[in-house]
Formats: sequence, C-alpha cells, structure tokens
Amino acid sequence: MSDAGAPGGTHDVVVIGAGMSGLYLLWRLRQLGVSAIAYEAGGDVGGTWYWNRYPGARVDIESQEYSFSFCADLEREWRWSERYAPQPEILAYVGHVADRFDLRRDIQFNTRVTALAWDDAARTWAVTIQNVTTKDETVVTARFVIAATGCLSVPNEPAFPGQETFAGATYHTGRWPHEGVDFTGKRVAVIGTGSSAIQSIPQIARQAAELIVFQRTPNYSVPAHNGPLEPAVRDAWLAEREANREAQRMSRGGFLHSAPGEGRALDAGDNERTRRFEERWQIGGFAIGTAFEDLLVDPAANETVAEFARRKIRETVKDPVVAERLAPKDYPFATKRLCVDIGYYETFNRPNVRLVDLRETPIDTLTPQGVRTTQESYEVDAIVFAIGFDAMTGALSRIDVKGRDGVALRAVWKDGPVNYLGLMVAGFPNLFTITGPGSPSVLSNMIVSIEQHVDWVTTLIGQMRDGGLSVVEAKPDAQQAWVEHVNERAASTLYVQANSWYLGANVPGKPRVFMPYVGGVGAYRTLCAAVAENGYLGFRMSA
Repeated sequence: MSDAGAPGGTHDVVVIGAGMSGLYLLWRLRQLGVSAIAYEAGGDVGGTWYWNRYPGARVDIESQEYSFSFCADLEREWRWSERYAPQPEILAYVGHVADRFDLRRDIQFNTRVTALAWDDAARTWAVTIQNVTTKDETVVTARFVIAATGCLSVPNEPAFPGQETFAGATYHTGRWPHEGVDFTGKRVAVIGTGSSAIQSIPQIARQAAELIVFQRTPNYSVPAHNGPLEPAVRDAWLAEREANREAQRMSRGGFLHSAPGEGRALDAGDNERTRRFEERWQIGGFAIGTAFEDLLVDPAANETVAEFARRKIRETVKDPVVAERLAPKDYPFATKRLCVDIGYYETFNRPNVRLVDLRETPIDTLTPQGVRTTQESYEVDAIVFAIGFDAMTGALSRIDVKGRDGVALRAVWKDGPVNYLGLMVAGFPNLFTITGPGSPSVLSNMIVSIEQHVDWVTTLIGQMRDGGLSVVEAKPDAQQAWVEHVNERAASTLYVQANSWYLGANVPGKPRVFMPYVGGVGAYRTLCAAVAENGYLGFRMSA
C-alpha cells in the first residue's frame, strides 16, 4: 500500500509508524503468521531518518553497530561507506530493508493515527486513521496496537515573540525541506546548540556569507573522527559478528565501547586519568563517557572528565572569550546526551561565524529583519530553529488514546509518563510501546533496544495466540513498583542534575520527570527475560 484512504478493516495488529521499529515489527509479525498493518504519516519508510534531513545529519553510533542484527545475510550484503553514516545513507539502508523483506505491502503511507479507543466488550482497539492530505478519516479495528512512534519524532515548536513578523525564510531541523536548502551568500541565524545544531552549523557555515549562532546552553560535544569505513574493519566486524552482537545486547549502552572502564577516576593518578581520557577521545564518539566506572555517579569524578572536555574546547577555539562561552560549566558531563561532531568547535574560528550568548543577552523578539536581543539587533535572511523535540512521549501524547472506561492516556500521564517496563500502561490493554519511557531507549543504541522490545512483544503475542488468550495488560502495582525503580535508579546518578530533554526540560509546561531507564541495556534485557520466564510477572492475561 502506498497511500491513505484504503477502506477500514480488522487486523490482528496495528503498528503506528514505519521507521526502524515499525519495519522490524512487520517482519517479526509476518514470521508468526499474524496479520499486521503499519500506518505511517510520512510518504515513505525511515521514521526519524525520513524527517531529519538537515545539513550534516548523521548517526552518532558507529554504522556497523547501528544496524539490524536479525539477519546475517542482510548484514553481509550491505556495505556502509563511512564510520558514522550520513542521513541519506541511513535512509537508503532503511529503504533497502523494506524492499528486501517486501514490507511496503503492509504499510499505508501518508496516514496518521489520530485516536485509539479500547472496546472492552469486543476486546479490540478502534483505530482512527486520517489521510494527511485530505484529512478524511477511517476507523479500523485491531486486537493489538503497537506504538512504534519513535522517541524523537515530534519537533519542539518555536514560540518566540514576533516570529510571525519575520520576513525571511524559517526552517526547523526536525522538518527540513526534502529538496534541501542553499544558503550560499545568505545571512543565517541558528537558534539552538543541541545535536542537530552541532551537526548542521559546520555545514551551514561553509555556505553562508554570515552565520550567527544563538546559544542558550552550551553542550558537550566529542569528535566523531569520522572517515571511510575500511574493508579490513568491516571484515573484522563480520568475522566476529555473533560475538559483537551479543556484546552489544548485554552491554550498558548497546554499543561496544559502552562498558565502563575499570576503577574510579579519582583513584587514578593525574597522568593515568589523562591518558585514559585521551585514549578514548581519540577513539571518538561516546567512548570517553565510560572511561571510568564512576563518571556518572560521583560529581568529583565527573568534573575530571568535564574539565578535560573543556580544555579540548579551549585548545580548539582561538578566541578565549568564545571558547569559554562554548564550555559547559553548570551541569555534569554526559548527563545530556553527548553530541558527536565533525568540526563543530573549529567552525567558530571562521571569520563569518559569530556566537551570541543568550544567557548574557536573551532574545527579546524576532523582527521583520531578524533577531533582536536585549542588547543588539541582527539582520538575517533565514532563521534555523534547532530547538529539538518533544522527546519520548510527544508522538503518543498527540494521539487521543482512551483505555478502559474511556480514561485518557493524557490524563494518566499529566504528571509524567508511567508504565510497566516501558512496554505497557496499566488500564490500556493490548497497547504496547516500543522504546518508550521507562526503558533504556534514548540512553542506548536505539536499534539494539528496538530489537529487544520487538522480540519481547511479538513473542508474547505469539504465545497468547497459541494459548488461546486475547487480552494482556500491566497490573497497577507492578507499574507503580517499576516507576519507583526507574526514579530511584535515575536519582542515584548525575543525570537528574541537568535540565535535559531526558527530563522534558526543553518543552515549556512539560512535567519534569526523568524518562529513560538508566540501569543499562544488558541488565534491562535480563530483567525482561526473567519477567517472561516467570509467567509474565506483573501482567494480567485472559481469554
């Protein structure tokens, strides 16, 4: 299927979304002989990688590790060109997966799920779908609904005074024009310095006549040390493929360098500590964040790696005032998701790039000509809003979900998301969430977490079918215990000391709750397996 508007019907499973999660769900459900259809608001597969096409967009996990592991032949067939693949290559990979396994026939594109309503008598979900072009709506029914809506799929909307008056072009990194944007000779403002900004700023700076970066909070960014993926590296990976994949699954973050280094940072001498930081810095990516076992729990230990990173900024940025503005000082290192860059700090040495610190001079208003702060006006031809996403809960919260007795999910989540294992919400039978809040999710290599969740959910659906069971739901007491456990684990770390999107701090009015599970991918996998082996402890099932 390729377009919305097909007639309603009944399915065993409705999948919301056709990104990485949605595709793997369709493949797994087909193996079980379960009828499934995916509804995708976009015009093609890809999810995050379909929508996020801003300049410089690329994965922050090494390409070989950020790929499906369920099919050895797929892994041998596909050849990544770079260590960290760019967005067009990842999108091509997702399209290849869809074509190789003939998944598009089970996807209805340009179709948004707008409402879900549980019918307790029929033991099914009524799923309202809408054609994104015509706005025509249809209702289909499904025994199960699986939300594969993604964690970073709903852009955080800009809400600056006067933005409607700006006469130039505006762009959001989360909704970049598919045809691309040419900034040659333009004066460009970028508002925000999160991951999408850190990836796009070096690219925009190469085109623009002038680039003004408006920064509220500096972010820690580490070098990717990107380059071509050499055949020898690929061959070595494939030779140890099974061991590598198992190591990923049982690791802390779902990638090989996520295992914490032995020992505590303050127990090491200055030379040894610096040597280990430097060694991991040269590896690139997230490796430095796990140089010692205590970096995310001991403030003094964290300060050693934070100062190491700040020193790297000062060594790179020639203007000492700009360097200090770019150096984070008021939250611990890696308590916001580390950014992985290619030449970000070096960009501020270019004569056409200027940094404006919004803590010193906040934005007063947007004007027809550009941006006015409390101190100065900046005339620009285009504004890029790089202000992130309504992460983890945004997509599902925008669907009108009503469970038992018509209770709305929005009401249940008004003080922050609650669920059991990050998989189900009590009172919402047969509704599963993939890599949602309460699971390792965005603290991990997403594909590793996706495969674990999809395998767990589809195995349960298959066992229910074989056992003549039709309804499964999380028990309220199990949910409460899990929420308390997630909160306790987060509170034992430094993560909660940062105003990050992990907490929803970037979205005005969103409850401040630390959403992902910090216990680690391997530990979480073991826990989920134990729940299943013990008769799905914490879940209630019925015929």
